Amino acid sequence: SIILCHLLACELYRFCAMPQVFQIGQYPLVQNVTVTQGGTANLTCRVEYNDNTSLQWSNPAQQTLFFGDKKALRDNRIELVRASSSELTISISDVSLSDEGMYTCSLFTMPVRTAKAYLTVLGVPEKPEINGLKKPAVEGDYITLTCITQGSKPAADLRWFRNEKEVKGAKEVNAEGKTFKVQSSLQLHVDRNDDGVAYTCRVDHVALALAPQQATEVLEVQYAPRVEIIHSLEVPQEGQYLKLECLSKGNPSPDPVMWTKDGVELPDLDRMIVDGRELTFTSLNKTDNGTYRCEASNHLGRSSAEYVLYVYDPNALGQHGTDHALIGGVVAVVVFVTLCLIIVLGRYLARHKGTYLTNEAKGADDAPDADTAIINAEGNHAHAEEKKEYFI
Repeated sequence: SIILCHLLACELYRFCAMPQVFQIGQYPLVQNVTVTQGGTANLTCRVEYNDNTSLQWSNPAQQTLFFGDKKALRDNRIELVRASSSELTISISDVSLSDEGMYTCSLFTMPVRTAKAYLTVLGVPEKPEINGLKKPAVEGDYITLTCITQGSKPAADLRWFRNEKEVKGAKEVNAEGKTFKVQSSLQLHVDRNDDGVAYTCRVDHVALALAPQQATEVLEVQYAPRVEIIHSLEVPQEGQYLKLECLSKGNPSPDPVMWTKDGVELPDLDRMIVDGRELTFTSLNKTDNGTYRCEASNHLGRSSAEYVLYVYDPNALGQHGTDHALIGGVVAVVVFVTLCLIIVLGRYLARHKGTYLTNEAKGADDAPDADTAIINAEGNHAHAEEKKEYFI
């Protein structure tokens, strides 16, 4: 401190003792700086025209950091980068939020000229945490997922994703000193379609431009089974091979499944084989006709599906095919004849109407006035009636 005071005194004496000639560009030039918490900030002060006048950097508390190339504050994080008559650059490493504020560069002319640079420190948000997840959830439950991150400055933004699709949550921001606590809630009414879905909470922040923070939870949903029977033949016939497959989906998995015929256990036949979810008939016959039921269950419920089996006679199917073709041909002929009759009847009616209108007009051909035309027309009608009686 004594040395620094001595240097300042010498500098002031030099300016007082010698005539001062100020040039237009003899002003300190600085720029605001933004740095991420834990990073390194470089503060640069330049003078375009300088006559060997000293430069000085001081912190927001007005403590001198460097006077020229002389370090004034004992802080191992602060280092000299460059010192010359036209520039003074210093660095502050491992920057904390407390370093934020207005820094002053002073040019010791008479009077002293200053420039101020604001150091902004970005608070890095912590990795988010997702709370409220029930493992496992049950279909029909209402659950609320809450994502929380702390330490951001300015306040971070939280975004939710259901697998890869973004969904909207409810955001809440609370100040904690110089930083912010941000949380976002997502309400879900879960169903079986949510089983295995990944819900991701991502933190977006200027301090995380290259590597956004995120947390992911996979939802497990338990639900009662649903059953469906798939059959290998559309028209089962005697002697054919038929496979019925019971497709059951539930969580926990409904295994094994139960097969029945007409409400009772399956008959013990060599032709009928049960293998897990599959029921196989090696060679069908009429005795296999009936209603087959597949049932599956877990601790959340049970479900069933039915398949009505009717075994056809291959020979009867061929005869029925011939009969169907004959009936179809007869129907086509009837439709064709009906259309032809409608067309002929329509043409006849149209022609008869035209003849009637022509006879009405004949009375007006040679009539001198309207009354005579009407009389002539009536006469024509009379002659027409006489002609009809004559021909009859």
